[in-house]
Amino acid sequence: MRVYNTLTRSKEKLITIENKKVKMYVCGPTVYNYIHIGNARPVVVFDTVRRYLEYRGYEVEYVQNFTDIDDKIINVSKELSVNYEEVSEKYIKEFMYDSDKLNILKAKEYPRVTKEIKEIICMIEDLEKKGYAYEVNGVVYFNTKKYKKYGRLTNRRLEDLLDGARVEKNNDKKNSTDFILWKKAKKDEPSWESPYGKGRPGWHIECSAMCKKYLGDTIDIHCGGADLAFPHHENEVAQSEASNGKPLANYWLHNGFINVNNEKMSKSKGNFFTLREIGEKFDYDVVRFFILSVQYRSPLNFDEELLIASKNGLDRIKKCLESLKYEENNSKDSEDDKKDAIKIDRLNKFREKFILAMDDDFNTANAIAVIYDLIKYSNVEIIGKSSKKIIVYNINLIEELLEVLGLDLGKNEMKEVDVKKIEKLIEERKVAKKNKDFKKADEIRSKLLEKGIVLEDKRDGVKWSFING
Repeated sequence: MRVYNTLTRSKEKLITIENKKVKMYVCGPTVYNYIHIGNARPVVVFDTVRRYLEYRGYEVEYVQNFTDIDDKIINVSKELSVNYEEVSEKYIKEFMYDSDKLNILKAKEYPRVTKEIKEIICMIEDLEKKGYAYEVNGVVYFNTKKYKKYGRLTNRRLEDLLDGARVEKNNDKKNSTDFILWKKAKKDEPSWESPYGKGRPGWHIECSAMCKKYLGDTIDIHCGGADLAFPHHENEVAQSEASNGKPLANYWLHNGFINVNNEKMSKSKGNFFTLREIGEKFDYDVVRFFILSVQYRSPLNFDEELLIASKNGLDRIKKCLESLKYEENNSKDSEDDKKDAIKIDRLNKFREKFILAMDDDFNTANAIAVIYDLIKYSNVEIIGKSSKKIIVYNINLIEELLEVLGLDLGKNEMKEVDVKKIEKLIEERKVAKKNKDFKKADEIRSKLLEKGIVLEDKRDGVKWSFING
């Protein structure tokens, strides 16, 4: 398995510190609003990375934080005249609702900044003691010149950053690239006691402290959006490694942006669509499928036509599964073990191709292409031409691969429907049509349609399936 490591700017073989165990940290949202689809991309992408690692036999310790105190949260709380905790609590719940709808696996831990103040202050004190941090009038800064490797994650030279820095004049800083570890308290804003006076953490120190507490000094994989690589992750590396004396992460994974009209989607630009808004038009599994339709590092252009295409693609897969499940209920046991063995071998080739695609830096686009090929093969070579054993194997294989991508297309739908009742109604409709009682035949069709079941009249009889979408 090879992954693209931002740190080395190359694909590398995945080697874990402890055999088959992966410590994985994902930068979570700042909770002051509903997430937009751009925010949803890392949630879906890195959940899929986790799912695939577990599918390949790895044990994954997955931690994702919430930034629950921030200028944006404070501003919203002032606008609404409520406590900042009400704002953050509300949008954490909304995030978890969206995550559930996207079929995101639960993290081992969801640390929040406000619950980890003690650990954050300890790390700041340690950095100060080692000469990497300094305090001026209640504000603590990290000294970027002191950390000689600053800029290596994103391949930036500190000299260039210093020369080209565009920052507001700040006479308190030793260097223009120095960043805040602890902010001094402002009037009527939340604050905590510290050795530097009342205040609250800077943004970057939060993740360093939480990552250390829940996963240790060095982790395997650190993830986030490409917009976090600099300065957030660069600053995390500097803080953590200066404090711990060890590498923060062995692999850094960054997903590409979602663009609107080829411009990055963001709340600040106002060109965003909340996941909740999109969920009103499309099912969340369509959104997940859309996000995975492009390899995670590539930009993804948001377009309603592309969402429709994703829906149609899912419908093809769903329709095939429904047909296979219908066949399962009507197929017979095998009469030719040799023929079955050949078909199982051919089906297994699709799994192998799927694994090859995902082993290549989690290329979900190519993995989905394999699933499409599998669906085509199933429709042409399996349905109507196979034993019950092959039908069941085919169903299980499709659902196995879909589960790796976090797509549950109603695996238990068939079990929740009384097949005998449906087939009895179909038989009654057949008799009504034979007797030219077309009114009754139409009534039966409508009755089934209300239950989400559509009929197709074919030469060899009537075929039924669930309405797609």
